[in-house]
Amino acid sequence: GGGCTVLPTVELKIEVVLPEKERGKEELSASGKGSPRAYQGNGTARHFHTEERLPTPHPYPSPQDCVEAAVCHVKDLENGQMREVELGWGKVLLVKDNGEFHALGHKCPHYGAPLVKGVLSRGRVRCPWHGACFNISTGDLEDFPGLDSLHKFQVKIEKEKVYVRASKQALQLQRRTKVMAKCISPSAGYSGSTNVLIVGAGAAGLVCAETLRQEGFSDRIVLCTLDRHLPYDRPKLSKSLDTQPEQLALRPKEFFRAYGIEVLTEAQVVTVDVRNKKVMFKDGFKLEYSKLLLAPGSSPKTLSCKGKEVENVFTIRTPEDANRVVRLARGRNVVVVGAGFLGMEVAAYLTEKAHSVSVVELEETPFRRFLGERVGRALMKMFENNRVKFYMQTEVSELRAQEGKLKEVVLKSSKVVRADVCVVGIGAVPATGFLRQSGIGLDSRGFIPVNKMMQTNVPGVFAAGDAVTFPLAWRNNRKVNIPHWQMAHAQGRVAAQNMLAQEAEISTVPYLWTAMFGKSLRYTGYGEGFDDVIIQGDLEELKFVAFYTKSDEVIAVASMNYDPIVSKVAEVLASGRAIRKREVE
Repeated sequence: GGGCTVLPTVELKIEVVLPEKERGKEELSASGKGSPRAYQGNGTARHFHTEERLPTPHPYPSPQDCVEAAVCHVKDLENGQMREVELGWGKVLLVKDNGEFHALGHKCPHYGAPLVKGVLSRGRVRCPWHGACFNISTGDLEDFPGLDSLHKFQVKIEKEKVYVRASKQALQLQRRTKVMAKCISPSAGYSGSTNVLIVGAGAAGLVCAETLRQEGFSDRIVLCTLDRHLPYDRPKLSKSLDTQPEQLALRPKEFFRAYGIEVLTEAQVVTVDVRNKKVMFKDGFKLEYSKLLLAPGSSPKTLSCKGKEVENVFTIRTPEDANRVVRLARGRNVVVVGAGFLGMEVAAYLTEKAHSVSVVELEETPFRRFLGERVGRALMKMFENNRVKFYMQTEVSELRAQEGKLKEVVLKSSKVVRADVCVVGIGAVPATGFLRQSGIGLDSRGFIPVNKMMQTNVPGVFAAGDAVTFPLAWRNNRKVNIPHWQMAHAQGRVAAQNMLAQEAEISTVPYLWTAMFGKSLRYTGYGEGFDDVIIQGDLEELKFVAFYTKSDEVIAVASMNYDPIVSKVAEVLASGRAIRKREVE
């Protein structure tokens, strides 16, 4: 994608195009006659800023758009080493692997992490922050989070010197959107039938739609969401509550137009008729489909105590919720119910803004079930040092109002806490009520069980994301629910591949993170049922790594200020190797 000679790809100011001889192939498959896989893996990039600026293709970029420089001596890098090198117009990640040099974009397209601090293994580099993986030969994204790949630059070796050649634009963009098919369906936009219908526009739904287009699928795709926004970065909501919806968008609206991914906002599906392959929306609109992806996510649990209808009590699900909480919390007293990820992130964020922040939790320490007693206590101390007050091993018995608005939270321990705003983070349930009479299988908790190909019990109906349980390959195919951002991306991709009969299976190792007071905690694996925690480093200083074990196997790892240990462990687990307890002891 980023090279400048007429080698594999050719690049322009705004758009990277295929060389002339391959362009024929692209038009062919766009008209439905060529192979639907003609797009696959050609690694070229297309950047749409706005539709008006799409350039007319010109096959040869001019030399002044390119920059070439000697970046090091052949012997400067050992095998398995990475280095950031400067090309004048931007940096490049230089990688030496098996005697070969590769040059790629140096920043993770997800949140901009420096990949040089990541982990190189099995021909890919893994981001140190959130675990995304990129193939070093192509720059292609191989594991999530994030949507875009890296540019790949040309490397040549002359007189023992390593030269990198790149287009200036690719160096500045730092991300490459894979080539995608456009929609050529004549019925797009208005008819009552679609080829693919995706219910839910979170990470799973969006990645499914993008993957279909990347794989050359050019029929109609409709993505529907309860939200009033195009797909956005939901994990950010609880970490920075005053982010505006437009800053959260995962793709600009021009992107959806350009690739014919139709998004229906504020669209609630009320029934799915699998016999006739039809869904009905709340407003009576009916849509036929031939393939269906269910990715509805979760609904937050609410309090069921006396006074639950009082004003200024919130769950956080949308940018509007988050923004309203910050507005009302300024200089006021906030009570957060639930010391899980969401509650603790919100509490941390509001300490700077609110007059007081209190957290109410049933367990004796925050994050206890997830991170264990010791790590939970160390994090609790960090919060207490930031003036957060904890009311543990109790729950809310009543919300009291003055003139309809929240004034006090009464606890079962009979304590009364002053509160102008209450944020409820006590977990979530799968948003699958609309499927109850559909014949699509749900388990007793309302999750949609799927196999490794993300197929439900009904042919042609797939499911992905927070609402599913699936077999986790590296924990003996145990059926699990992993409601995390990275996993939703990965499942959306597998669902799309199987809609196209590519027989893909989900095999990614779970990876997640939380951020509080500007510090990140990273986590990989699946720690359910751990029976021991081995901690290295300094818990007090919050510079540690915690290994969660079950009998003699490491099943999960968490760290703070210890990069890139979690990405390293994720790579080991992804390679199929078990880590034994004695290895970390």
